[in-house]
Amino acid sequence: MPELPEVETIRNTLKHFVLDKKIEDVHVFWGKIIKEPDDVEQFKHLLIGQTIHNINRKGKFLLFELDEYTLISHLRMEGKYSVVNREEPIKKHTHVIFRFTDGEELRYNDVRKFGTMHVFPKGQEFSDKPLNQLGPDPFDETFTFDYFYQKLKKTNRVIKSVLLDQTVVAGLGNIYVDETLFRAGVHPLKKANKLTKKEVKMVQEQAILTLKEAVAQGGTTIRSYVNGQGEMGMFQQELFVYGQENKACKKCGKPVIKMKVGGRGTHVCPSCQRN
Repeated sequence: MPELPEVETIRNTLKHFVLDKKIEDVHVFWGKIIKEPDDVEQFKHLLIGQTIHNINRKGKFLLFELDEYTLISHLRMEGKYSVVNREEPIKKHTHVIFRFTDGEELRYNDVRKFGTMHVFPKGQEFSDKPLNQLGPDPFDETFTFDYFYQKLKKTNRVIKSVLLDQTVVAGLGNIYVDETLFRAGVHPLKKANKLTKKEVKMVQEQAILTLKEAVAQGGTTIRSYVNGQGEMGMFQQELFVYGQENKACKKCGKPVIKMKVGGRGTHVCPSCQRN
């Protein structure tokens, strides 16, 4: 699943190709992707004639800023965007096409069909699902130590489960939670309300630092992730524990192990991250 760095990379890439383009037509081949409005024809009607002025991001969501509306897109497991000439053959698993007046098209491809799209009048997008349930983005000023510390103190869930909770902090997923906790020296099974202030500070700082480094590297290539130009991210070369099962820890040399935490595959160095 694309996480914050991958979505940020896609956002920055797409901005070079779709800004100031006017939508001439919309084709939807798999209507279940469209969540708001729940009528596909109305969805198309709202977007035709609109110009894309900017693309923002909240957590793992892309926000296409139009004249009167905001299109919210979640890529989920396998969603990808590409910008091509309208004469280009349509690939299998292409489910939504935004045709521009200049002859190019923004195409949404999704093998598993798990992605979602919502359209709201501008200004309303943060008042309704899905964005109104999100916690602060790690790069937001509102993701302060005090906010984070109070959230952790109120729950006895393990720290990994809390970090994956998008209502606490938006954008972190399995890869970057494992990497954050390793860098902070915190075991994923440690109860959130048992972390010391020093540990909370380390987790907060390392979450931000890890994500910034991943954005700079263009994200992490795990199986099928590529950015909007079909290029793969390179942060996988910087991973300490994720995907490193049975390999020597880059810090202590002990084998990295894999376990299940909250049903998610979790990578940890039992020497550097003591529970």
